[in-house]
Amino acid sequence: MRRTLAVAALAAVAVVACPACGKGKDAAQGAQGFESPAPPFNADAAFALLKQQVAFGPRVPGTPGHQLQLDWMVKYLRQRADTVILQSFTTVAPNGDTLHLTNVFARFKPANADHVLLLAHWDTRPTADNETNLALKRQPILGANDGASGVAVLMQLADDLKRHSPPLGVDLLFVDGEDYTGDMYLGSEEFAAKFAPTYHPLYGVLLDMVGDQNPSYPVEPSSQQYAPEVVQRVYDMAEKLGLGQYFPRSPGIEIQDDHIPLNKAGIHTVDLIDFAYGPDGVSNEYWHTLQDTVAHCSPAGLAAVARVVGALIYTGG
Repeated sequence: MRRTLAVAALAAVAVVACPACGKGKDAAQGAQGFESPAPPFNADAAFALLKQQVAFGPRVPGTPGHQLQLDWMVKYLRQRADTVILQSFTTVAPNGDTLHLTNVFARFKPANADHVLLLAHWDTRPTADNETNLALKRQPILGANDGASGVAVLMQLADDLKRHSPPLGVDLLFVDGEDYTGDMYLGSEEFAAKFAPTYHPLYGVLLDMVGDQNPSYPVEPSSQQYAPEVVQRVYDMAEKLGLGQYFPRSPGIEIQDDHIPLNKAGIHTVDLIDFAYGPDGVSNEYWHTLQDTVAHCSPAGLAAVARVVGALIYTGG
Protein backbone atom coordinates (compact mmCIF):
# COMPACT_ATOMS: atom_id res chain seq x y z
CA MET A 1 0.00 0.00 0.00
CA ARG A 2 1.22 3.47 -0.73
CA ARG A 3 0.98 5.78 2.24
CA THR A 4 1.62 9.52 2.38
CA LEU A 5 4.03 10.21 5.21
CA ALA A 6 3.71 13.63 6.82
CA VAL A 7 6.40 15.14 8.99
CA ALA A 8 5.50 13.99 12.46
CA ALA A 9 7.19 12.51 15.48
CA LEU A 10 7.15 8.71 15.53
CA ALA A 11 6.75 7.56 19.09
CA ALA A 12 7.79 3.94 19.31
CA VAL A 13 7.84 2.14 22.63
CA ALA A 14 9.84 -1.06 22.58
CA VAL A 15 7.99 -3.61 24.68
CA VAL A 16 8.36 -7.35 24.64
CA ALA A 17 5.84 -8.61 27.19
CA CYS A 18 2.63 -9.94 25.68
CA PRO A 19 -0.45 -8.44 27.34
CA ALA A 20 -2.83 -11.26 28.18
CA CYS A 21 -1.55 -13.80 25.65
CA GLY A 22 -2.99 -17.29 25.68
CA LYS A 23 -6.19 -18.61 27.15
CA GLY A 24 -5.94 -17.28 30.66
CA LYS A 25 -7.77 -14.45 32.34
CA ASP A 26 -6.99 -11.00 30.90
CA ALA A 27 -4.25 -9.13 32.70
CA ALA A 28 -5.05 -7.85 36.15
CA GLN A 29 -7.13 -4.76 36.70
CA GLY A 30 -5.99 -1.69 34.84
CA ALA A 31 -4.19 1.29 36.21
CA GLN A 32 -7.46 2.85 37.36
CA GLY A 33 -8.90 -0.29 38.92
CA PHE A 34 -10.96 -1.03 35.81
CA GLU A 35 -11.61 -4.63 34.85
CA SER A 36 -12.83 -5.27 31.33
CA PRO A 37 -16.20 -7.02 30.93
CA ALA A 38 -14.95 -8.55 27.67
CA PRO A 39 -14.19 -12.27 27.53
CA PRO A 40 -10.46 -13.13 27.70
CA PHE A 41 -8.86 -12.76 24.30
CA ASN A 42 -6.91 -15.80 23.12
CA ALA A 43 -3.92 -14.15 21.46
CA ASP A 44 -2.27 -17.50 20.74
CA ALA A 45 -5.33 -18.62 18.78
CA ALA A 46 -5.30 -15.29 16.93
CA PHE A 47 -1.63 -15.82 16.09
CA ALA A 48 -2.51 -19.24 14.68
CA LEU A 49 -5.05 -17.49 12.43
CA LEU A 50 -2.26 -15.16 11.28
CA LYS A 51 -0.08 -18.14 10.45
CA GLN A 52 -2.90 -19.81 8.52
CA GLN A 53 -3.25 -16.79 6.25
CA VAL A 54 0.47 -16.71 5.53
CA ALA A 55 0.32 -20.44 4.72
CA PHE A 56 -1.98 -19.60 1.80
CA GLY A 57 0.91 -17.67 0.28
CA PRO A 58 0.56 -14.12 -1.07
CA ARG A 59 -3.11 -13.06 -1.16
CA VAL A 60 -2.82 -10.83 -4.22
CA PRO A 61 -6.09 -10.41 -6.16
CA GLY A 62 -6.27 -12.97 -8.95
CA THR A 63 -3.94 -15.50 -7.30
CA PRO A 64 -4.76 -18.91 -5.77
CA GLY A 65 -3.84 -17.62 -2.29
CA HIS A 66 -6.39 -14.83 -2.60
CA GLN A 67 -9.18 -17.28 -3.43
CA LEU A 68 -8.10 -19.73 -0.71
CA GLN A 69 -8.21 -17.02 1.92
CA LEU A 70 -11.60 -15.74 0.76
CA ASP A 71 -13.14 -19.22 0.92
CA TRP A 72 -11.60 -19.86 4.34
CA MET A 73 -12.74 -16.54 5.82
CA VAL A 74 -16.29 -16.87 4.51
CA LYS A 75 -16.66 -20.40 5.91
CA TYR A 76 -15.24 -19.36 9.29
CA LEU A 77 -17.41 -16.25 9.58
CA ARG A 78 -20.62 -17.93 8.44
CA GLN A 79 -20.20 -20.38 11.32
CA ARG A 80 -20.09 -17.49 13.80
CA ALA A 81 -21.75 -14.29 12.58
CA ASP A 82 -25.48 -13.63 12.34
CA THR A 83 -25.10 -12.31 8.80
CA VAL A 84 -22.28 -12.44 6.26
CA ILE A 85 -22.49 -10.21 3.20
CA LEU A 86 -20.10 -10.54 0.26
CA GLN A 87 -19.61 -7.30 -1.64
CA SER A 88 -18.00 -8.35 -4.91
CA PHE A 89 -16.88 -5.76 -7.45
CA THR A 90 -14.56 -5.39 -10.43
CA THR A 91 -12.18 -2.53 -11.11
CA VAL A 92 -9.32 -1.77 -13.47
CA ALA A 93 -6.00 -0.91 -11.82
CA PRO A 94 -3.79 1.91 -13.15
CA ASN A 95 -1.53 -0.67 -14.79
CA GLY A 96 -4.49 -2.04 -16.77
CA ASP A 97 -5.09 -5.17 -14.69
CA THR A 98 -8.73 -6.09 -14.18
CA LEU A 99 -9.23 -6.91 -10.49
CA HIS A 100 -12.05 -9.02 -9.13
CA LEU A 101 -12.35 -8.03 -5.48
CA THR A 102 -14.56 -8.99 -2.54
CA ASN A 103 -15.28 -7.24 0.73
CA VAL A 104 -16.57 -9.53 3.49
CA PHE A 105 -19.00 -7.93 5.93
CA ALA A 106 -19.81 -10.06 8.99
CA ARG A 107 -22.50 -8.72 11.32
CA PHE A 108 -23.39 -9.59 14.91
CA LYS A 109 -26.77 -8.40 16.20
CA PRO A 110 -27.41 -6.39 13.01
CA ALA A 111 -30.91 -5.35 14.14
CA ASN A 112 -29.49 -3.46 17.13
CA ALA A 113 -29.86 0.30 16.76
CA ASP A 114 -26.33 0.89 18.08
CA HIS A 115 -23.39 -0.83 16.44
CA VAL A 116 -19.66 -0.36 15.92
CA LEU A 117 -17.47 -1.13 12.93
CA LEU A 118 -14.12 -2.91 13.08
CA LEU A 119 -12.15 -3.43 9.88
CA ALA A 120 -8.92 -4.67 8.36
CA HIS A 121 -7.69 -5.38 4.83
CA TRP A 122 -7.14 -8.99 3.81
CA ASP A 123 -5.23 -8.70 0.53
CA THR A 124 -1.44 -8.47 0.24
CA ARG A 125 0.90 -6.44 -1.92
CA PRO A 126 1.93 -7.86 -5.32
CA THR A 127 5.41 -6.30 -5.21
CA ALA A 128 8.03 -5.96 -2.49
CA ASP A 129 8.73 -2.40 -3.57
CA ASN A 130 10.85 -1.48 -0.54
CA GLU A 131 13.45 -4.15 -1.33
CA THR A 132 16.71 -2.72 -2.67
CA ASN A 133 17.36 -5.61 -5.08
CA LEU A 134 15.39 -5.17 -8.32
CA ALA A 135 14.65 -8.89 -8.66
CA LEU A 136 13.28 -9.02 -5.13
CA LYS A 137 11.14 -5.92 -5.72
CA ARG A 138 9.11 -7.85 -8.28
CA GLN A 139 8.11 -10.58 -5.83
CA PRO A 140 4.86 -10.48 -3.81
CA ILE A 141 5.03 -10.15 -0.03
CA LEU A 142 3.58 -12.64 2.44
CA GLY A 143 1.98 -9.88 4.50
CA ALA A 144 2.15 -11.49 7.93
CA ASN A 145 1.82 -8.08 9.56
CA ASP A 146 0.54 -5.96 6.67
CA GLY A 147 -2.77 -7.69 6.19
CA ALA A 148 -2.86 -10.92 8.19
CA SER A 149 -2.47 -9.37 11.65
CA GLY A 150 -5.59 -7.20 11.61
CA VAL A 151 -7.63 -9.98 10.03
CA ALA A 152 -6.44 -12.43 12.70
CA VAL A 153 -7.67 -10.15 15.48
CA LEU A 154 -11.07 -9.68 13.87
CA MET A 155 -11.53 -13.39 13.22
CA GLN A 156 -10.67 -14.31 16.80
CA LEU A 157 -13.03 -11.57 18.00
CA ALA A 158 -15.72 -13.17 15.82
CA ASP A 159 -15.28 -16.34 17.83
CA ASP A 160 -15.65 -14.39 21.08
CA LEU A 161 -18.74 -12.57 19.80
CA LYS A 162 -20.35 -15.88 18.87
CA ARG A 163 -19.78 -17.33 22.35
CA HIS A 164 -20.42 -14.14 24.34
CA SER A 165 -23.25 -12.01 22.98
CA PRO A 166 -22.24 -8.31 22.91
CA PRO A 167 -24.51 -5.59 24.32
CA LEU A 168 -24.65 -3.82 20.94
CA GLY A 169 -24.26 -4.64 17.27
CA VAL A 170 -20.74 -5.36 16.03
CA ASP A 171 -19.77 -5.33 12.36
CA LEU A 172 -16.52 -6.83 11.09
CA LEU A 173 -15.42 -5.62 7.67
CA PHE A 174 -12.64 -7.33 5.74
CA VAL A 175 -11.76 -5.05 2.82
CA ASP A 176 -10.06 -6.15 -0.37
CA GLY A 177 -7.82 -4.28 -2.79
CA GLU A 178 -6.11 -2.09 -0.20
CA ASP A 179 -2.57 -2.95 -1.17
CA TYR A 180 -2.55 -3.27 -4.96
CA THR A 181 0.34 -1.57 -6.75
CA GLY A 182 -0.51 1.91 -7.97
CA ASP A 183 -3.72 2.18 -6.01
CA MET A 184 -5.03 1.60 -2.52
CA TYR A 185 -8.09 1.22 -0.29
CA LEU A 186 -10.26 0.11 -3.22
CA GLY A 187 -12.42 -2.02 -0.92
CA SER A 188 -13.08 0.70 1.63
CA GLU A 189 -13.94 3.15 -1.15
CA GLU A 190 -16.42 0.66 -2.57
CA PHE A 191 -17.92 -0.01 0.85
CA ALA A 192 -18.23 3.70 1.61
CA ALA A 193 -19.92 4.38 -1.73
CA LYS A 194 -22.49 1.60 -1.39
CA PHE A 195 -23.15 1.43 2.37
CA ALA A 196 -22.42 4.86 3.86
CA PRO A 197 -25.68 6.55 2.74
CA THR A 198 -27.70 4.22 4.99
CA TYR A 199 -25.07 2.80 7.34
CA HIS A 200 -24.43 4.77 10.52
CA PRO A 201 -22.29 3.00 13.15
CA LEU A 202 -21.30 4.80 16.33
CA TYR A 203 -17.71 4.78 15.09
CA GLY A 204 -15.14 2.64 13.33
CA VAL A 205 -11.72 1.24 14.25
CA LEU A 206 -9.25 0.14 11.58
CA LEU A 207 -6.60 -2.44 12.54
CA ASP A 208 -3.58 -2.36 10.23
CA MET A 209 -0.12 -3.73 10.96
CA VAL A 210 -0.88 -4.72 14.55
CA GLY A 211 1.33 -7.83 14.76
CA ASP A 212 4.75 -6.28 15.42
CA GLN A 213 7.00 -7.81 18.06
CA ASN A 214 7.40 -4.34 19.61
CA PRO A 215 3.83 -2.99 19.57
CA SER A 216 3.16 0.72 19.81
CA TYR A 217 0.18 2.63 18.44
CA PRO A 218 0.70 6.39 18.62
CA VAL A 219 -2.16 8.64 17.55
CA GLU A 220 -2.45 8.69 13.76
CA PRO A 221 -2.90 12.36 12.75
CA SER A 222 -5.66 11.84 10.16
CA SER A 223 -7.62 9.94 12.78
CA GLN A 224 -7.23 12.85 15.16
CA GLN A 225 -8.35 15.25 12.43
CA TYR A 226 -11.44 13.35 11.32
CA ALA A 227 -12.47 11.48 14.47
CA PRO A 228 -10.98 13.10 17.60
CA GLU A 229 -13.79 11.82 19.81
CA VAL A 230 -13.06 8.25 18.72
CA VAL A 231 -9.35 8.71 19.35
CA GLN A 232 -10.16 9.86 22.88
CA ARG A 233 -12.50 6.92 23.43
CA VAL A 234 -9.90 4.38 22.30
CA TYR A 235 -6.91 5.86 24.14
CA ASP A 236 -8.89 6.46 27.34
CA MET A 237 -9.88 2.80 27.32
CA ALA A 238 -6.28 1.72 26.80
CA GLU A 239 -5.24 3.68 29.85
CA LYS A 240 -8.11 2.29 31.93
CA LEU A 241 -6.92 -1.20 31.03
CA GLY A 242 -3.34 -0.40 32.04
CA LEU A 243 -2.18 -0.59 28.40
CA GLY A 244 -1.19 3.05 27.99
CA GLN A 245 2.40 2.10 27.21
CA TYR A 246 1.19 0.51 23.98
CA PHE A 247 -1.00 3.51 23.09
CA PRO A 248 1.08 6.68 23.52
CA ARG A 249 -0.94 9.83 22.89
CA SER A 250 1.90 11.45 20.97
CA PRO A 251 1.37 11.88 17.22
CA GLY A 252 2.69 9.23 14.90
CA ILE A 253 3.09 9.21 11.13
CA GLU A 254 0.14 10.48 9.09
CA ILE A 255 -1.24 7.55 7.12
CA GLN A 256 -3.41 7.39 4.02
CA ASP A 257 -5.28 4.16 4.74
CA ASP A 258 -8.70 2.51 4.69
CA HIS A 259 -10.05 4.92 7.31
CA ILE A 260 -9.86 7.89 4.93
CA PRO A 261 -12.75 6.93 2.59
CA LEU A 262 -14.88 6.00 5.60
CA ASN A 263 -14.24 9.29 7.36
CA LYS A 264 -14.98 11.23 4.19
CA ALA A 265 -18.26 9.34 3.95
CA GLY A 266 -19.20 10.34 7.51
CA ILE A 267 -18.17 7.17 9.36
CA HIS A 268 -15.80 8.45 12.05
CA THR A 269 -12.96 5.94 12.05
CA VAL A 270 -9.52 5.75 13.67
CA ASP A 271 -6.51 3.86 12.38
CA LEU A 272 -4.63 1.76 14.93
CA ILE A 273 -1.34 1.12 13.17
CA ASP A 274 2.19 0.33 14.28
CA PHE A 275 4.25 1.98 11.57
CA ALA A 276 7.57 1.09 13.18
CA TYR A 277 7.87 -2.45 11.84
CA GLY A 278 11.54 -3.29 12.11
CA PRO A 279 14.08 -5.05 14.31
CA ASP A 280 14.69 -2.04 16.55
CA GLY A 281 11.07 -1.06 17.21
CA VAL A 282 11.71 2.33 15.59
CA SER A 283 12.49 1.79 11.90
CA ASN A 284 9.96 0.45 9.38
CA GLU A 285 12.36 -1.64 7.34
CA TYR A 286 10.19 -4.79 7.09
CA TRP A 287 7.26 -2.94 5.50
CA HIS A 288 6.62 -3.86 1.86
CA THR A 289 9.57 -6.25 1.85
CA LEU A 290 10.00 -10.01 1.84
CA GLN A 291 10.78 -9.70 5.56
CA ASP A 292 7.08 -9.25 6.41
CA THR A 293 6.91 -12.80 7.75
CA VAL A 294 5.59 -14.72 10.73
CA ALA A 295 9.09 -14.71 12.22
CA HIS A 296 8.88 -10.93 12.66
CA CYS A 297 5.43 -10.97 14.30
CA SER A 298 4.12 -12.02 17.70
CA PRO A 299 0.84 -12.28 19.64
CA ALA A 300 1.73 -9.19 21.72
CA GLY A 301 0.25 -6.53 19.47
CA LEU A 302 -2.76 -8.70 18.63
CA ALA A 303 -3.54 -8.96 22.33
CA ALA A 304 -3.12 -5.25 23.02
CA VAL A 305 -5.50 -4.00 20.33
CA ALA A 306 -7.98 -6.82 20.92
CA ARG A 307 -8.24 -6.06 24.62
CA VAL A 308 -8.97 -2.40 23.90
CA VAL A 309 -11.60 -2.96 21.22
CA GLY A 310 -13.08 -5.82 23.21
CA ALA A 311 -13.50 -3.62 26.25
CA LEU A 312 -15.14 -0.94 24.11
CA ILE A 313 -17.59 -3.46 22.71
CA TYR A 314 -18.57 -5.09 25.99
CA THR A 315 -18.96 -1.80 27.82
CA GLY A 316 -21.54 -0.90 25.21
CA GLY A 317 -19.43 1.09 22.79
